[in-house]
Amino acid sequence: MSERHSAPSSSSQEHASQQQHLLPTVKYIIAISSGKGGVGKSTVAANLSVALTQLGAKVGLLDADIYGPNIPMMMGVHAAPGKEGDKIKPAQAYGVEVMSMGFFVPEDTAVVWRGPMVHTAIQQFFRDVLWGDLDYLLVDLPPGTGDAQLSLSQLIPLTGAVAVTTPQEVALHDVRKGLMMFTKVNVPLLGIIENMSYFVCGHCGTRTDIFSHAGGEQAAKKFNIPFLGRIPIDPAIREGGDCGVPIVVANPSSPQTQAFKDVAAALQARVAEVSAEEQAQSLSQMVKKIKEPMGLT
Repeated sequence: MSERHSAPSSSSQEHASQQQHLLPTVKYIIAISSGKGGVGKSTVAANLSVALTQLGAKVGLLDADIYGPNIPMMMGVHAAPGKEGDKIKPAQAYGVEVMSMGFFVPEDTAVVWRGPMVHTAIQQFFRDVLWGDLDYLLVDLPPGTGDAQLSLSQLIPLTGAVAVTTPQEVALHDVRKGLMMFTKVNVPLLGIIENMSYFVCGHCGTRTDIFSHAGGEQAAKKFNIPFLGRIPIDPAIREGGDCGVPIVVANPSSPQTQAFKDVAAALQARVAEVSAEEQAQSLSQMVKKIKEPMGLT
């Protein structure tokens, strides 16, 4: 597979053009991933989307976990989205545009689909949904390195991928596999978020590193990518997901909310950095193509 900085072939240029046409009104598309389940990825995605909105951005949140769509519950939206002509209008929650398979499948019904059906569903979430003008579209992926991840990298030009992990080694082992997958499909790595990083006792204020310490930061150093921040483990964060009111809405002045806002600000800075690098790279390639026929290289 060619590296990301190599000159694209005509077929890859055509594919990139098709990707651009699929979501022309979205500036940055960010995959929120995890190597394994149980690390709180969807909780992070929900709170992060609202935090970005509170920082002034226009944000969409796509729940691409076809088999276990939890975003509607976490965002407190249960009514089906509306329609405008032959397009679907996303649901609204706390200023965020929300779309999920959970809106279309009964809660007690299992989705038993093979890869091609998953690919088609994700494609429809891009092609048939009126996302409008967005600064960020966060895509909450299922755990692992399966069909949804590959479909996403094939269908749209991802700005990059964020990995959510917990500090213990078993989670870090899997997140490294997920990061390698995105590297193989030429998706930039935006950084790592360490969730359930530590616990602060509400009675005595003692901090306890329940799942080890600094594992996410060490993984970020290994991949030479930014460490975007730590999110504590706290009952209030869990309660927010269960009742459909994210902690950044339920308690905007809390330390937990500040942690999410700090991560959101770090992500914004990282996206701006990657975007500037890609623009400079594109300009360099354009100049090279102009010089080649003139014999100036």
